[in-house]
Amino acid sequence: MTDGPGACTTKQDLLLSRDEVFRLGAEEMSVVFSPKKLRRNGVIVMCGSILMVVAVTVYYEMNSATPWTSYADSKIDPEASNWWRAMSDKWVRSDQPASKYEKDSPAWSSNYMAQTWKPEYKGRVNVHAFDDWCGGSTAELRRNLHYPLYPHVRTTVQKLALSLQRTNYGLRIFGYLHPFADGEFVFAISSGDNSELWLSTDDSPLNLNLVAYVGKSGTEWTAPGEFDKYASQTSRPVRLSAQIRYFFEVIHKQNYNGIDHVEVAWQLRDKDVKFMVIQSEHISLYFDEFPLLIGDVDHVPQTAASHQNTKQSIAAVDMLRESTRDTLYNVSLINSNLLEGVLPDCTYKPSYTIKGYPLARYQGLQFVHMSYVYPNDYTRLTHMETESSCFYPKNIKTYLQIETPESLERNKIGRDVKSTSGEEGPDPDQIYTTPLQDFGEKLEDYAQKYRRKLLSVHMQEASREEFNAIKRDNTRPLTRLHKRDMHNRRPLGETDNAPLQHKDINFDTGATWRQTVQISPLDIQSQRTDAIDLRCNCTGNLLLPSSDVMPVVMAFMEKLNEKHNGQFALLKVVNVVKRVDKANGSRYLLELVVTNANGEQLRLSHYVYVPLKKPEAVPCNPVGLRWNPEATVHFIVPVKNQARWVHMLIADMERLYKETGDTNFNLIITDYNSSDMDVKKALEKSSLPRYDYVKLSGNFERSAGLQTGIDLIKDDHSIVFLCDLHIYFPTSMIDTIRKHCVEGYMTFAPIVMRLNCGATPWDANGYWEVNGFGLLGIYKSDLIAVGGMNTREYKDRWGGEDWELLDRILKSGLEVDRIYLRNFYHHFHSKRGMWTQ
Repeated sequence: MTDGPGACTTKQDLLLSRDEVFRLGAEEMSVVFSPKKLRRNGVIVMCGSILMVVAVTVYYEMNSATPWTSYADSKIDPEASNWWRAMSDKWVRSDQPASKYEKDSPAWSSNYMAQTWKPEYKGRVNVHAFDDWCGGSTAELRRNLHYPLYPHVRTTVQKLALSLQRTNYGLRIFGYLHPFADGEFVFAISSGDNSELWLSTDDSPLNLNLVAYVGKSGTEWTAPGEFDKYASQTSRPVRLSAQIRYFFEVIHKQNYNGIDHVEVAWQLRDKDVKFMVIQSEHISLYFDEFPLLIGDVDHVPQTAASHQNTKQSIAAVDMLRESTRDTLYNVSLINSNLLEGVLPDCTYKPSYTIKGYPLARYQGLQFVHMSYVYPNDYTRLTHMETESSCFYPKNIKTYLQIETPESLERNKIGRDVKSTSGEEGPDPDQIYTTPLQDFGEKLEDYAQKYRRKLLSVHMQEASREEFNAIKRDNTRPLTRLHKRDMHNRRPLGETDNAPLQHKDINFDTGATWRQTVQISPLDIQSQRTDAIDLRCNCTGNLLLPSSDVMPVVMAFMEKLNEKHNGQFALLKVVNVVKRVDKANGSRYLLELVVTNANGEQLRLSHYVYVPLKKPEAVPCNPVGLRWNPEATVHFIVPVKNQARWVHMLIADMERLYKETGDTNFNLIITDYNSSDMDVKKALEKSSLPRYDYVKLSGNFERSAGLQTGIDLIKDDHSIVFLCDLHIYFPTSMIDTIRKHCVEGYMTFAPIVMRLNCGATPWDANGYWEVNGFGLLGIYKSDLIAVGGMNTREYKDRWGGEDWELLDRILKSGLEVDRIYLRNFYHHFHSKRGMWTQ
């Protein structure tokens, strides 16, 4: 062996005998631990020894406390490490923030014991019921002292649709789901009060995630089978495998009134079938609790769902949820030249325009139809619905049917036959409008005559006793349903061929704890009528099914890529607005985000038309129906002595400019000689890119003030937005007005939400101003053509001038696009001394 740098060393040279190792070690130890060294470095040696002991202990404890591994699979005695785990948990709880402890190292997870699943568990799931506990929120259920280990009742059910016919109870339903196919599933939950659906990524209860829920405050509720009332009710698409079972958990809390029920449903994504309640074929037990006593709890799964008071940082009002609709203006528009020649041209002449028809005063209201939207924009004010809601049918049988053991067996046989026959699922919802045929009819009579059919519900056989027991008092107005005290009802039996024995651990032998129900999905949209929309002020936009929208979108994308050699890919369908014309065809505003060959995201907001004569949903280009993304929008507001609100209006417009960077809008204030502020000076000090101010004299006249502002506009091909003072605008307002105003064809009358006293745009309590048309977007050239504002009849009063203008707009052949506009509010204000000298 050669010494020095670069010398080679063989493997044998590095090997030492055991005796040599011990000899060298002893020599080193004698040097380190010599009396002189120990006296000099005693403190250092002591600290090092302590650190070494701690490090070794922590190392072994980490190996013995690995999560996700049951004691049955571990080679370490569980009792040997419990002392350290208990001390560690106590230290973490006392010295660490509670939120971090719950998130990173929950105490209950260390008690998890994996259970052996058996094939005979198929067909049922576990149910734990907590009785005699008030409140309607899941948070209140978690406050129950016996939750989650010691329920009042342990039982099983054969499907995920229950109605126990009781009050003030809570449920914990858990077990496994067995998907019937590979693919992306969407889950939905509905319940009488609050509920949560949790789903694991596999068969472990430790991997649960909250996927859908009904409410969090205890005031939210749905009708049986109503899966689209709240945005939170449906999950994001979840990819599942038919070869894997997935642990799930449902938490449900029922208060003292209403129909008690909870249902869980699923659907394969984009298969155009309705949500289907999850049946016995696709569920199984987590554990067979038949031989156990109430004190046997080692098997009970403790999970994030059962322990954590979930922090749902979601807006209480569905409409306040973040939506791509609200920020679509930030995405660059696709070059309009790329859309030329993509679709064949076609004439656009809708049958619902009434040019030349002699309308009576204010009769134009009867000829304004709502447009439909996709996807759900959650403009339905579910948080404002009361027990006198006009949504729901009066007949209890429309909601649910109590199942008997015999009907359960018949239904199961029917499903088996249907699955083997290859029969397809139910047809998708058909959304349609009702054309007005007799112009002289009153609106209420018309709506009664041409009202849409209510959702048909095919009832199975059931005893009259079962239905009479839960039948609601029909002498009451249309309300959320009453419930009778059902505590003394007889329990329903089980089927003779049950795969397992089942015994309820139950103190109340008369309870129907295994009471399942049959439901039909409640489609509120199919029950909407013009009469309902005019009478109710919380309905929100009419909704389109995906089966209506996606064929049109995909046909358009196919034509676009044919034109441009496949360089565009559809990223997201952000918004679709459809105006139905049953005589000629339907107009669609498609708002898509696409990517080009370079991966750049582009916005496509384009009108297409689908004539009825076409055998398929093949869109064409409606000649002339093209919106101008660069049109200037002029907001005209007349004011008098409303200083606080004028300052707020200017600040609101500054917010629009700051957040959008859009300079193609203009604020015009016509001021009737206000004495409480210098309006012109306030405009000059603002950051607005454009504004106009004109000072008027005399008493306040809304029509004259608006017309004065109209006259200031030099460009007849710009958009006028007739506005009130007390308005809060969504950030997307300027872009939205442009898209819904088409010169020579279309005006825009968005429905504003009037805020209640004490409400703000951030809590949004109020109602939709369905009959108001004072907020109107129209091209100046079109406004000139219909005669402008009626300053002669509406000189010293206001109220009705918007309806009169609407009459003239419709008689001129223009159509009025009408939607409930997200986050568009009219502030509450007092009318004391308003507009007076």
